[in-house]
Amino acid sequence: MSELARLQEQFHAYLLSGEPRVTECVTGTARVSAEQRLAVYGRAYRLRLQEVLDGDFQGLRTLVGAPEFERLGHAYIDAHPSGHPSLRWFGKYLSAFLARTPPYAAQPVLAEMAAFEWAQGEVFDAEDDAALSVEDIAPLPPRAWPTMRLTFHASLRRLNLDWNAPSIWQAVKKKETPPAPAQSEGVMIPWLLWRSKLEIRWRSLSADEAWAIDACMQGHNFSEVCEGLCEWIETSSAALHAAVMLKRWATDGLVARVTPA
Repeated sequence: MSELARLQEQFHAYLLSGEPRVTECVTGTARVSAEQRLAVYGRAYRLRLQEVLDGDFQGLRTLVGAPEFERLGHAYIDAHPSGHPSLRWFGKYLSAFLARTPPYAAQPVLAEMAAFEWAQGEVFDAEDDAALSVEDIAPLPPRAWPTMRLTFHASLRRLNLDWNAPSIWQAVKKKETPPAPAQSEGVMIPWLLWRSKLEIRWRSLSADEAWAIDACMQGHNFSEVCEGLCEWIETSSAALHAAVMLKRWATDGLVARVTPA
């Protein structure tokens, strides 16, 4: 390893974990020690990470308040040093961190808000993809429908949430007073997020539509989806019900490809 590479490695270790070996390579003065000089870079690095969290999790910041969000950020930085060249991915594990770390774990809405905000970032950053229209799908011959498989737009994300994080986030975005955190009654609410051109869109789903989307994402064909929908729909109506859902998905720009068997 070259001297430059070794110096870079040691400086990287200092920024991520405070490993002090690089101090030997820094010249101090009577006024400013080597440790103090390094600390300038260490503080600047952590401030930049905190800025990233501020930008990616504004709803969460509103929920806990600015002072607590700063403390939360420092705790997350210590637990999850940045491991990716791009800061875009720094907040990836924040939801899981909140779900397991006191005192935040006692407020499940915090982890769900972080998950909802992170999913929006993924939706926005997803690669461009095709979006088939109803007219694109209509020519498919009837005999191909039972075995066809759908591939959804690359931006599509699914979440199941127990709290009203989307409503809180929407109020924050509009600079309105957000509603108080409220838990859903008895069952988690399925949510769908996707990108239409440059707009992030999202809506809640019924249990049957959420199941159908999940089944398609897992590779089930149209016939298998219809069969599964019989848990909610009469068998005689399942195929029509699935076709109506497919029409809405295509109208919303969710379907990227249809693959016949």
